[in-house]
Amino acid sequence: MVSYLVCTFNLKIINTDHHFHFITFAILFSKISTQIKLKRHLFCSCEEFSYFRMLDSWKWLGRLLIGVIIVMLTTVDGFNVSITFVYDAVANGAVCLDGSPPAYHFDKGFGVGLNNWLLHLEGGAWCNNANTCLDRAHTPLGSSKLMSTEYNFSGILSNNAQHNPDFYNWNRVVVRYCDGSSYTGDVDAVDPVTKIFYRGARVWRAVMDDLLAKGMKNARNAVLAGCSAGGLGAILQCDNLRALLPPAANVKCVSDGGFFINTVDVTGGRPLQKFFAEVAMTHGSEKHLPEPCTSKFGPELCMFPQYAARDIQTPLFLLNSAYDSWQIDNIFLHGVVDPDGKWRTCENDITRCSESQIETLQVLRWIVKFRRKPE
Repeated sequence: MVSYLVCTFNLKIINTDHHFHFITFAILFSKISTQIKLKRHLFCSCEEFSYFRMLDSWKWLGRLLIGVIIVMLTTVDGFNVSITFVYDAVANGAVCLDGSPPAYHFDKGFGVGLNNWLLHLEGGAWCNNANTCLDRAHTPLGSSKLMSTEYNFSGILSNNAQHNPDFYNWNRVVVRYCDGSSYTGDVDAVDPVTKIFYRGARVWRAVMDDLLAKGMKNARNAVLAGCSAGGLGAILQCDNLRALLPPAANVKCVSDGGFFINTVDVTGGRPLQKFFAEVAMTHGSEKHLPEPCTSKFGPELCMFPQYAARDIQTPLFLLNSAYDSWQIDNIFLHGVVDPDGKWRTCENDITRCSESQIETLQVLRWIVKFRRKPE
């Protein structure tokens, strides 16, 4: 079951549309500003989501709408959680790009939330070949040696009942992203030249196994969430998490800004499909993409939610801006077709878009809203 929640921006006005479970709530922002920058993520960040209930069908929507306004208008103080390294995973080859151990941040639940789990997958794009992965290995997105040892838990990660009434006493986890494949890579051999490891799927499983041993095996409720590349990971790993937990557990997944679309740019090319093909080839992702998808399509297509999400059995909620600045830049109007930077001016301030630019953006909005099944 897949449900969609999409924000759509239209010139200076914010519209609401309904199409099956594609629901918009951007109308709530209409009085805040008329100069709206096209956003990558609907919310400040996934971990700043606040006040939404996912375990009672659609009842959580009302609280989510309230929480979005609160997040935009206020700053909620969080607290720092220390990093946990999964050193035992190294022996099984579950390592970051540079060979360092997987890592996560964990704040233990308590009271009635002791057997409830909220998992957030960190995002941060991808690397698509030996050179880009080597570069990434020298950053916190490729090496746990370079990660900050503290992570601020706020919003839905907060332990404050007033700020986070639904999840404050749950087990809350942030899984650090260090593989560059949305947790799908699995190549046995180490690159002989760069000494890079492509083991994202093993990283995912090693962290899950560590959490299962810490009590997640007894989970009654679980939410898997993520932003951007982590949001894509939440989609691709959704049924895998379901399979690891008790049959009676109530499991749901949320992807914020992870609905990357396979569509042509204004020149007729498909830059992201080519890029995802390189990601899947470099990381050996095919065997860890949803099998119902790879039985019908190539791995470069099954990296796209429009192909992969349709066969996911676990309840999945997709939240995405219909005017997504990253996708505008990298798919629809990437730099190759914008040499003069005219589109960047439009993207940064929608009031400066020309009439023809608005018409072009409306095409992208239509694609995001309705292209949820393979062509």
